[in-house]
Amino acid sequence: MSEPVRSTLSVAGHLLESVHLPGDPALPTLVLLHEGLGCVALWRDFPARLAAASGHAVFAWSRAGYGQSSATALPWPLDYMQREGRTVVPAVLDAAGIGDCVLFGHSDGASIALVHAGVVGDPRVQGVIVMAPHVFVEEMGLASIAAARDAYASGELRAKLAKYHAHVDCAFRGWCDSWLNPDFRSWNIEAVLPGIAVPVLQIQGEGDQYGTVAQLDAIARGVRGPCQTLLLADCRHAPHLEQPQATLDAVARFLRAAGSKTH
Repeated sequence: MSEPVRSTLSVAGHLLESVHLPGDPALPTLVLLHEGLGCVALWRDFPARLAAASGHAVFAWSRAGYGQSSATALPWPLDYMQREGRTVVPAVLDAAGIGDCVLFGHSDGASIALVHAGVVGDPRVQGVIVMAPHVFVEEMGLASIAAARDAYASGELRAKLAKYHAHVDCAFRGWCDSWLNPDFRSWNIEAVLPGIAVPVLQIQGEGDQYGTVAQLDAIARGVRGPCQTLLLADCRHAPHLEQPQATLDAVARFLRAAGSKTH
């Protein structure tokens, strides 16, 4: 398998780290959008496994404030996911020279992928895969974020994250302080879902501590295109790390079944 190609993209005044794993040029690129505390490195070996299992090229980047990308000002606007989906994602795809693609988002990245697919009308997007997605706020998710805030304050979580994020306080506070802002309780992106006509695959762990199956029900109800759902037992918020083979198998099946819709 070809070695990953790492590069730095200049997008909207930020320098963003990215990685590209080559694949069949006739197939759409799988574009990974990381979670609220993620980055390129925290996908671990999943991008390589995904490229090997699917034959598709895989592209991932760290959003501003994350990983080795440049910092971004705090506090973040409470509609930061909508802004990423509407303006940053298309700019990143342009800068990276990405053509036809399937967006593959995890948690916050899933929300960003849904916004892009539902609002921008980007003809490059041939499908959407979301893991542990959220389209509205749930109390149990906020409780888990509050627990993460306490772990960060104690130093344990901060030390772990500092290994991966050059601007760790930017990454954590941007995410945590946004979600725990009282005004964020009304955050909701269900209105973008009817704009999604491409095939959708949604994957979630039964034990996801940040969201319930109500999120999946809302997405399946809201999108216009075909929607497949996989709910994984013995899995929490990170299906690609906790149930990697089941996740890879589901993605490969989805890409094959979508057929011409993802070509």
